Amino acid sequence: MTLLRERDFRNFWLGQTISLFGDQITLIALPLAAVLVLDASAAEMGYLGAAALVPHLLFSLPAGVWVERVGRRRLVMIAADVGRALFLASIPVAYWLDSLTFAQLYAVAFLTGCFAVAFDISHSTLFVAVTKREDYVDANSLLHGSRAFSFVAGPSVGGILVQLLSAPAALLADAASFVASAITLVRIRSPEPPLEKSEGGMRAQMAEGARFLANSRVLRPMLASVATLNFFNFAFAALFILYATRELGVKAGTLGIVLGAGAVGGLLGAAVAGPLGRRIGLGPAFFVGMVLFPAAFLVIPFAAGPHWLVLATLFFAEFLGGLGVMILDINANAMITALTPHRLRSRSSGAFRFVNYGIRPLGSLFGGALGSTIGLRPTLFVTAAAGLMGVLWLVPSPVRTLIDLPEEEAV
Repeated sequence: MTLLRERDFRNFWLGQTISLFGDQITLIALPLAAVLVLDASAAEMGYLGAAALVPHLLFSLPAGVWVERVGRRRLVMIAADVGRALFLASIPVAYWLDSLTFAQLYAVAFLTGCFAVAFDISHSTLFVAVTKREDYVDANSLLHGSRAFSFVAGPSVGGILVQLLSAPAALLADAASFVASAITLVRIRSPEPPLEKSEGGMRAQMAEGARFLANSRVLRPMLASVATLNFFNFAFAALFILYATRELGVKAGTLGIVLGAGAVGGLLGAAVAGPLGRRIGLGPAFFVGMVLFPAAFLVIPFAAGPHWLVLATLFFAEFLGGLGVMILDINANAMITALTPHRLRSRSSGAFRFVNYGIRPLGSLFGGALGSTIGLRPTLFVTAAAGLMGVLWLVPSPVRTLIDLPEEEAV
């Protein structure tokens, strides 16, 4: 693809690819550290998921304004990568010293989540700096293709590392990935878009970003739909590894391999999302992804029978879910990037994440509480089914009929 011939975009894409790969190792290794080393309960798994996600609820709005004020987004991203590497590396050190505790897991999850907020809000501005408008869909396809590849290889490698070394030791791989990501960001030379002076204090500027989303006939229903989906998806995710390892009896290495193999659906989704959006329209493609992604996980609570059938069920759910989430995300991100004025990009991104990511720790806590009350299997079924309700926000909205890349909205 011609985009990869552009040095700065290539470095940007490479850094994201490495970092995403490490993230997938953490997503399996951190909860497995809680389950296998500290014998976590359903409630404690909910707390761990919430600790990693609550910074998005607390800091997304002010971080969006702060990033716009300080500029130098690339340096913010580099600092965030280095910080996450150091905190993740502390877990295997504590494990080898026989001093690992839930308090440390919660603290590391929370602090790495804080750095993730600063990194992700800065990401959209750097993306615009290294990508032309007409390349937004193709660039998102490449970035999400990397994400899909990380879904394939990350859990497999993570599960194997956990089984061979230990869950805490596997986290060193993610720490190394953040260092590599920082190195690639250092090599980017494209100038960032100039800062545009905004009037008012931090509170007024946060309100302006939120008001822009609330007044948008396209972004408002998109945000409501993905926030609803993510609340129930993270309630489901908080308990999934506990359910797979304890109730289904799947070993860490096997679970990683099955999830990695099933995530081939994400690679397929990254390949078809752009062509599908061009064929049926970006909005309708987003609608399809909003149905396909949560529907895939309805089969997991019914996993039963011979061990091979259980593994096949998990593979099918992961494959279909990966296909759906790529179709959803690639088309959604292209629309959001095109619609958002540059002067509001960080603030709007912060407001969007405040809702879309802020709802996730609440979902994790809800999943942990519900799992402790009615059991793991019923909770997984309820949350998977409820995730489908997110698509209802799109039915009366213009998103469902949006065909082409939209023009930037007036402020």
